[in-house]
Amino acid sequence: MSTTTLDADIAAAPQQAGPDAEREVVPAPAPALAPAATAAAPARRPRAPSRERTIGTKVAGQPAFVLHSYPYKETSLIIDLFTRDFGRVALIAKGAKRPHSQLRGVLQTFQPLSSSWVGKSELRTLTDAEWVGGMLPLEKTALLCGFYLNELLVKLLARDDAHPRLFDHYVATLNQLAHNEPAPIVLRKFERALLKETGVAADLTRCIETRRAVQADVVYVVDPERGPRPERAADPWPRVAGKTLLDMESEDYQDAATQAQSKQLMRFLLAHHLGGAPLNTRQILIDLMQL
Repeated sequence: MSTTTLDADIAAAPQQAGPDAEREVVPAPAPALAPAATAAAPARRPRAPSRERTIGTKVAGQPAFVLHSYPYKETSLIIDLFTRDFGRVALIAKGAKRPHSQLRGVLQTFQPLSSSWVGKSELRTLTDAEWVGGMLPLEKTALLCGFYLNELLVKLLARDDAHPRLFDHYVATLNQLAHNEPAPIVLRKFERALLKETGVAADLTRCIETRRAVQADVVYVVDPERGPRPERAADPWPRVAGKTLLDMESEDYQDAATQAQSKQLMRFLLAHHLGGAPLNTRQILIDLMQL
């Protein structure tokens, strides 16, 4: 999935329009930051917000998390923000690097924010961000897992493509990591939810050759674009038991074999949908604890 790079956004962004150029006020609901139910099987992919709604608008009080940021000019930042109702948006935080800026201590990863912005280009201007609170900080391995989640979102989500269910799942995942729930299981669930919400996850419960239900005692491979089929001798893809596929669909990762096979399968599927682009935080986690 290709996304517009931040450098291209900077080059393409016109001079920020003044208040008279703003056409519409889009109020957002209050942040809902309690752990949400897992987005296991959405009926359909959420429709992306139209450019009429997201480009050239003023947005206030939008629940959000910072995915990534880097310096822009001498005193500002470019931030990649994951928002509940507008998806992933790129914003200029003017003056955020100044010592006395109110934004300086707020624009941190894994902190729930209420954010506001204006703009007419794909690179808009942050006007306000307030810390909402209510979540434990991530520490040690959980912190690395959080950066892994953010890297996945940056590389797999298109700009201005709303995924409110995935946002809720992200909040729930951060809470699970902060409460020291088993990281391998938490990550597998989020990886699967991410592929489902972006519309690229195949149904793991039905064989693509026979159109029958996957059998627990049969060994399969998973075509990344179509779904599972029985293994063949020449298959280069990871082999997984039918039980593993059924466990993944039901989010049951208690079996050790399911944990091991699902890890290899999700690594393979993510690599395919990333077009081979490496995941830096993934490699760090592999080196540290074989997640």
